[in-house]
Amino acid sequence: MKKVAVIMGSDSDLPVVEKAFSVFEEYGVPYVVHVYSAHRTPIEAREFAQKAADEGFGAIIAAAGKAAHLAGSLAANTVLPVIGIPVKSSTLDGLDALLSTVQMPAGIPVATVAIDGAQNAALLAVQILAVSDEQLRNQLLSARLAAAEKVLKKDAEISAKYTRE
Repeated sequence: MKKVAVIMGSDSDLPVVEKAFSVFEEYGVPYVVHVYSAHRTPIEAREFAQKAADEGFGAIIAAAGKAAHLAGSLAANTVLPVIGIPVKSSTLDGLDALLSTVQMPAGIPVATVAIDGAQNAALLAVQILAVSDEQLRNQLLSARLAAAEKVLKKDAEISAKYTRE
């Protein structure tokens, strides 16, 4: 099975990206975690991205706040799918990071999830891997069915309690 890389621009992003780890554990997806900065360690970030496909990765998640160039700098150095997580910081409530992550030039795509959206980033990475992994695809389908059943159960409970005809 392919691995997923989770790259943070700073260790202060860890509380956000930790939410991705439980998703990978749930689906049995191997992952590695690093702190590389687009601005402070650009050489290490570039080298990681350039080698990632050959080292068995199927997707890269990049989490960064403020001038969030990490996802774009990684995407510029690999053809693997890169998923950006804009991280909310003390300034601009993460809007700066969102815009920095989502506004990529043509030819260098970055899939971008919501501000602090690590869980969806991990699920998107799992979905990417599931394109070529039937077991993962079946696990995702089962999870979707379970989520739907949970909503329908809540619907039945609330409808029974509050409907008056």
